Amino acid sequence: MKTFRLMMGAVLICTSGLAASQQLPPLEQKDSYRVGFAQMESNNPWRIAETQSFRDTAKQCNWKLTVTDAAGSAAKQVADVDSMIAQGMDAIFLPPREERALIPAVMKARAAGIPVFLVDRQVDPAVARAGEHYVAFLGSDFVEQGQTAAQWLVDNFEGDEARIIELEGTTGSSPANDRKKGFDDLIAEQDNMTIIASQSGDFSRDTGRQVMETLLQAHPNVNVVYAHNDEMAIGAIQALEVSGRTPGKDVLVVSIDGTRDAMRAIINGKMEVSVESSPFFGPVACDVLKRYAAGEPVEPWVRVEDRIFTADNAADHIDEAY
Repeated sequence: MKTFRLMMGAVLICTSGLAASQQLPPLEQKDSYRVGFAQMESNNPWRIAETQSFRDTAKQCNWKLTVTDAAGSAAKQVADVDSMIAQGMDAIFLPPREERALIPAVMKARAAGIPVFLVDRQVDPAVARAGEHYVAFLGSDFVEQGQTAAQWLVDNFEGDEARIIELEGTTGSSPANDRKKGFDDLIAEQDNMTIIASQSGDFSRDTGRQVMETLLQAHPNVNVVYAHNDEMAIGAIQALEVSGRTPGKDVLVVSIDGTRDAMRAIINGKMEVSVESSPFFGPVACDVLKRYAAGEPVEPWVRVEDRIFTADNAADHIDEAY
């Protein structure tokens, strides 16, 4: 009987521990919070604008903000989160560079009692889930962004056959995975459209240019470029011009982000369309943090709605761009 009681006690302890582990860390309501923002890199306008949005918001929301820069390294980003945990942050906002590599950091913060909010990128939902392992994902629908780019091409392509080069984002990242899926699935339904090459340009302008230069040699008959972000699209435009092609005429360029350089390229006729992916997450983050601290329900996906920029409206919105 004594042995049975000991066994039952152990089971109850384990069960209660499991139940507790499934609860998100609470956040006390107070006038000021120590907030960590673990940025993945700062080598392009989108990331710089996102970080600045958090800095601007910190002043308005009375945050004591700590910002780190992982310089494109998932390992460094994990270490940055570890440091924020050691410093006892009240909350951490994290744009994970890769879907799987950042899961241990998310789990460790949760175990330390620090609520985590994913920003603009997700982790593998098969392993870590919003509302259980982290509070919420703040961001766009990347699959829909890819679909929107593809639908614009379907609606506006006037040639006999679209031969598409796709410049993918960082391998293993959620925007690269989802923007590819959204675009590729719709293009696969079109009889007159084929993706003739698809390769990562790591969301970088210079890498996108280099990849495009190489792919042009193997596929000189390309007449459409789909880039997962504007930086790679601008790099592709540079490569096309060096090769003697005329972007916007010989080769249509379709992209995602809505940066100022993309707006200029659209106005100048070198790019056809850029699907918006806003980097201005600071105000959204402030609102979500306040709601969470107040005990209000926070939806697992705090969705950001995106617009589409073309020659019809780029000039009207360029002053808003970054």
